[in-house]
Amino acid sequence: MAVLLHDLLLGSLDRQSGISLQRQIYEGIREAILQGHLPVDARMPSTRALAEHLKISRVTTSLVYERLTTEGYLYSKSGSGTYVADTLPRTFHRDPGTDESLEADRLLSSRGAEITRRVTGLAKAGGAFVPGVADTEFFPFHIWRRLQNRYLKRNHAELTGYVEHGGYRPLRDALSAYLYTSRAVRCSPQQVIITMGTHQSLDLIAKLLTDPGDAALIESPCHWGAPVVLSAAGLECRPLHLDLEGARIPEAGVAEGSRLAFVTPSHQYPTGSIMTLQRRREWLSFAEAQNLWLIEDDYDSEFRYDIDPLPSMQGLGNKNRVIYLGTFSKVTFPGLRLSYLVVPEALADAFSKGMTQLYRPGFLTLQAAMADFILEGHFATHIRRMRAVYAQRRSSLQSALDAYFGGDIQYSPGQAGLHLAVKVGPEGTASKMISAAVDHGLTLRGAYALDPRAGDDNLLVLGYGGIRDAEVEGAVRRLRCLYDAVR
Repeated sequence: MAVLLHDLLLGSLDRQSGISLQRQIYEGIREAILQGHLPVDARMPSTRALAEHLKISRVTTSLVYERLTTEGYLYSKSGSGTYVADTLPRTFHRDPGTDESLEADRLLSSRGAEITRRVTGLAKAGGAFVPGVADTEFFPFHIWRRLQNRYLKRNHAELTGYVEHGGYRPLRDALSAYLYTSRAVRCSPQQVIITMGTHQSLDLIAKLLTDPGDAALIESPCHWGAPVVLSAAGLECRPLHLDLEGARIPEAGVAEGSRLAFVTPSHQYPTGSIMTLQRRREWLSFAEAQNLWLIEDDYDSEFRYDIDPLPSMQGLGNKNRVIYLGTFSKVTFPGLRLSYLVVPEALADAFSKGMTQLYRPGFLTLQAAMADFILEGHFATHIRRMRAVYAQRRSSLQSALDAYFGGDIQYSPGQAGLHLAVKVGPEGTASKMISAAVDHGLTLRGAYALDPRAGDDNLLVLGYGGIRDAEVEGAVRRLRCLYDAVR
């Protein structure tokens, strides 16, 4: 306590000030007590020790203690010392109408209240069955650390400021070449915009291409993040229903007033379906006819285990209506917060300027390290390795589900991504399992639908990215116990 008080006072004392040292010390201790930095019943240093440490007269500290004791901030125990008094007010009965949660709703804007009421992300980074997380055990951190250290030196001081023009140019060059080879995305480096996460990518799109009151078409069910970000930008989110070919083309009335359509054609989240080539071409034609921006979220296309990844929708022909989204978090680690979007050529300059104006982006050293990670071949090597790891885990999960559930479940047949969509039991079973999952050492997520009445209350999203292969069977066994308990 003595060290804390000494540091608090030394940091605030001004010996050149016109205010006396006695007044400054008094106000410093008083403020520390009121702010809770000096807890109730904490023993104060003696007046002699405080005076010696602050290099002032003991008379000054004695007068300060005397005043604080008189005013009720301190109290003395004979032969023991001086202590911090309890200055907190006694508790009064609180009117139920002023409950803190109600008060928060009054303080927030309608937009803020809507954001905080929606589904939020998971805090857990691994285990059974956290969806959407990558396994960092196999990530080559020793290489990543070396690449980052390469740019954390004085001769790279130019990388410590803000970034302009859409991101670090060598990274945009590397991504342009990589996306063409791996996903058939056709773009120049100028069309690649580096962002800090897919949420920021969506926020930038909404702010530059829509106005409040416009509508956005979103697959339903979907990942919770897209409707949260787009609705926060003032857009009305309308559901796109799914069938075996992917997101259906909406009827004219549903599309009226829409400016964006958000789809995941390569691996729909959460159902795992893959949009057919014919449906993709229909969407491109529809977007052109409706003057609609088509957002293609390619969040985990690197991980496909039965055939090569399908070419992107952006690369099929009409690139002028498609905005392609990608992220590094599924390949590297979630906390990296590094993503990118590919915009039509006509929008490239505007998006570069908008990124700078809205977010003042930086982290050039991080972007430089990622450029080298790609160019030196580490990125492709890591993808190949993790593709084999996740393929084995998916196979183990499917085998265990077959063994423990048999005909009680159905799961998505596609061999891709980091999660398995599972339909289990009669209607309502999944929601009950989600509520009771923690007691069984599991983390479960269901299907998030824009219209809760149209949601699939019978779907579980089982992530296998963050669970070791040897732990899969045990986790499925607990899942079966949970299923039996809630039936």
